[in-house]
Amino acid sequence: MSVTQSQVIPLERTCELFAELSGHPVGEGTLVAATQELAKAVKLAQAPVKAQGRTAAPGVHVAESGLRGTGTLQWRHAASTARLTVYAVQAKRGAEALNALGIWPTLAGRAVHDHWQAYGTSPDIAHRLCPAHHLRELKGIEARYQQGWAAGMATLLVELKAAVDEARPVHRQRPEAKRAAFALRYARVREEGLQANPPSVCAAAHPKKRGRVKQSPPKNLLDRLVAPKRAVLACMDEFHVPLDNNQAERDIRLVKLPQKIAGCVRSQEGAECFCEIRRSLSTARKNGQRGLEALKKALAGAPFVPSFLSAHTASSG
Repeated sequence: MSVTQSQVIPLERTCELFAELSGHPVGEGTLVAATQELAKAVKLAQAPVKAQGRTAAPGVHVAESGLRGTGTLQWRHAASTARLTVYAVQAKRGAEALNALGIWPTLAGRAVHDHWQAYGTSPDIAHRLCPAHHLRELKGIEARYQQGWAAGMATLLVELKAAVDEARPVHRQRPEAKRAAFALRYARVREEGLQANPPSVCAAAHPKKRGRVKQSPPKNLLDRLVAPKRAVLACMDEFHVPLDNNQAERDIRLVKLPQKIAGCVRSQEGAECFCEIRRSLSTARKNGQRGLEALKKALAGAPFVPSFLSAHTASSG
């Protein structure tokens, strides 16, 4: 099953490979049944992995991506850290789908993500907005709208990342004066952007009008930067939490491979089995385990569960 689930080789080609290597043909139905059995075996580790993600991880990355399957658009959701990976397959993209991850909305650590609105529906969770997403938008705004504040904000975010990276190895708290200087620059650049993008005339004339008033991309980004300042600048206080959500972006790409290879997934059950096995493989490899050996242990009734708490303590000491 490592061939189909890890290397993402289609069933037909996997059958051909088995026949050529062993001299014995294997039907696709046999592979599907074996995949289902393996998914059940690795699922025994799902609950403890999710529990560690909720309670032990200082920061959890979250991301989502669409995938065609069973004739409709489905959504793959990922919650991950440097040691853990959790996936969920849902027909929806909102809060209900996030809850299906088993980590949301009772996450004790900080959630690191882009500024997709659904992530903000859980006020009890501490958030951090990914600056890499901001930088992409700021670059586009500078090129299309020629607004100088966008370049200023991008420069600030890059310098902030450099300062955090410099301080993180020794877990040194940044001097208060330097921290205050970043916060002041942030406020000034943000205010410059707001002055260049005042509220629309329609919004001012009809403040109680139902529905959203269409805004420009610069104003939309500024609104996101204004409201959650704490989330944008949280990296100045928490060096142990990754600055961006690139971990989740990398992990979500792994479950999009079937669409790139085959165009879609054949069934909901197949998609769920694939994600469950990929979760097990990803978590095992992040902890220095060989994927094939981890799957063998799962079939033997002992799926891999990382000792996250002890590992995190050791790395932080």
